[in-house]
Parts: sequence; C-alpha cells; structure tokens
Amino acid sequence: MSKIYEVEGDILLSGAQAIAHGVAEGDHFDTSLALALRQRWPALAKDFRHYCHLNHPRAGEIWAWGGVSDDTGKAVRVINLLTQEPAENAIGRPGRAKLEHVGHALRALARHAKEEGIGSLALPRLATGVGGLEWTAVKPLIERHLADLNIPVFVYAVYRKGVKAAEVL
Repeated sequence: MSKIYEVEGDILLSGAQAIAHGVAEGDHFDTSLALALRQRWPALAKDFRHYCHLNHPRAGEIWAWGGVSDDTGKAVRVINLLTQEPAENAIGRPGRAKLEHVGHALRALARHAKEEGIGSLALPRLATGVGGLEWTAVKPLIERHLADLNIPVFVYAVYRKGVKAAEVL
C-alpha cells in the first residue's frame, strides 16, 4: 500500500519523481505554487498555455509536463491537475476549485502514475489555497485516490521556503 506522508518544507526541493499541483484551464501561473513553478521552469507555463489553446481541457483532467532542471540537469515532471474552473475571459482570474474536479483529477493522476511508472509523488494541500477548498474535504480524496499506488506520496502540509522536507524514499 502507498504511504501518504504529510511533510513540511519547500516542494521545489522534493526528491519525488513528480510534482502535482492544481490549476485552471489557461492559468497564468501568477500566484502561489504555480508562480514558483513558472519561475523555476518558465517553459512549463508557456507550454501549458499552448496546450490549453489547442486542446481546451476541462476541469478534472490532467496535463503532464516534462523538462530538465537547470541546476542539476535532472529530469523534471510536473503534473497539472485541472481542479479549478477556468477564468471567464483571457485576463480574468480562475474560478474556485470544486471537489468533483479534484476527485476526477486525482483519479487521472493515479492512472497516469501507474501507466508512467512514477515511483513517488509530491503535492501541496491541493486546491486549498487559491482554489478555496477546505483541507478536511480534500484530504480524504487524496487518500481515496492515491493510497493504492504503492509509492510514497508526500503532501506538503506546511510551506517552508528553502527547507528540504524529511521525505522517506
């Protein structure tokens, strides 16, 4: 069975094979973890906007991105979970997250992790920041959809900039 660990630290320093986070279709990656990801890997946000323009994904789907870390040369995987409603227009703010979308996206994440042989995942307290959901409602969805992956899943419960979390890999 998978081990789901709540950790404290900077998710960008995670040793997990993939980082997952919540976004909306056409997200500008200009707040919170999405902003930190865009600053670290600018191509991620550019490629996501291009993907959305061509494919018009729906809330509840996922989009996986792969790149290379500039500082280590190591492969990077970021899985974008479409947990929020899209903005009403190109310059608007994304809507709130919905539990239904979170559940569908987590189910898709679990399927993707199995198909791709991902050995460990890191994610924030999904959809509880900009998404506006309560952690007490989201946590059971993470447990339900990711517990059977048989891999370590690190939920970054507390953000500590520049601090490597105690991940058990």
